[in-house]
Amino acid sequence: MRAVEPLNRDDPRGWVSWAIARVEADANRSADTHLHPFPLPAAWGVDLYLKDESVHPTGSLKHRLARSLVLYGLCNGWIGPHTLLVDASSGSTAVSEAYFARLLGLSFVAVMPASTVPEKCELIRFQGGRCHLVDDPTTIYDVAAGLADCEDGFFLDQFTYAERATDWRGNNNIAESMFAQLSREPHPVPRWIVVGAGTGGTSATIGRYLRYRRLHTKLCVVDPENSAFYASWTTGDPTVRASGSRIEGIGRPRVEPSWVPTLVDRMIPVPDAASIAAMRRGSALLGRRVGGSTGTNLWGAFTLIAELVAEGRRGSVATLICDDGHRYDHTYYDDGWLAERSLDLAPHDAVLDEFLATGRWTG
Repeated sequence: MRAVEPLNRDDPRGWVSWAIARVEADANRSADTHLHPFPLPAAWGVDLYLKDESVHPTGSLKHRLARSLVLYGLCNGWIGPHTLLVDASSGSTAVSEAYFARLLGLSFVAVMPASTVPEKCELIRFQGGRCHLVDDPTTIYDVAAGLADCEDGFFLDQFTYAERATDWRGNNNIAESMFAQLSREPHPVPRWIVVGAGTGGTSATIGRYLRYRRLHTKLCVVDPENSAFYASWTTGDPTVRASGSRIEGIGRPRVEPSWVPTLVDRMIPVPDAASIAAMRRGSALLGRRVGGSTGTNLWGAFTLIAELVAEGRRGSVATLICDDGHRYDHTYYDDGWLAERSLDLAPHDAVLDEFLATGRWTG
């Protein structure tokens, strides 16, 4: 069906029809993300797969989230032809939201901590967005909501809407896509899927899909240090507060509204130095740079694979490449940056050496 041309932006329903067609056309132009096998000894009988979300037009897993958030706002009547889009984000979500705002001819503002690395600000501006920096990181939610109210805008609020904006039953969500790609592999139903949690939206989508499709796959969420999620999950206390993670994209100082702990079968806490060590090792073995949250995923996946090997069980494990590692050339891949923060990779490199050589886990 031919899209309605937005000849008159004062016709809200006509414009919304056009806007939804624009977003759907953008998705239709993009091929599905790749599923890569990770090199492990065949004798172990366990396969590891990484779904590469870095190939989206904005370079990260958050492209899916931003698309869902914008469609959710459009279909609820919250976004119109003159709406300013605002979100509290210092990372990849804001880059992707700016992309979709520009696609629809809308303005976008990202409310971010003043400490955000300049590279992220540059990516947001490249996509046509603006950066509103605040000194106190804990205020980004309130500042974003206030800015949207003052300027007749819409607060996209990824930390609230992430778990409900995506259709977890299907519609080519990340879980449905992953299982379709695994269908011809030796172990098409993995024993574990491993993801991190920033908003909690990805774990919610996957966890619900597993139950809806009556699959036996279990969901493991890996959590970096100084995140509130692991402590909250183990204690059942949703009011837990923490300082927040240094691994961008995952780990939060508070338990976000989109976090659904009842969908999680297991959580593995991961030290930041271990995430970075696994990130670097994964990059070397894959022949391309991946980001810190991918390293967190790998550390958790390796832990589970070692358990399967020790038990003599065959099967598969699946996880995500969350974004392109070149975004972190001046942080996680910079030895000087690590030294300034007393991040020692050597003990974790030793764990990885032992695992990749023998299948044993000493972490």
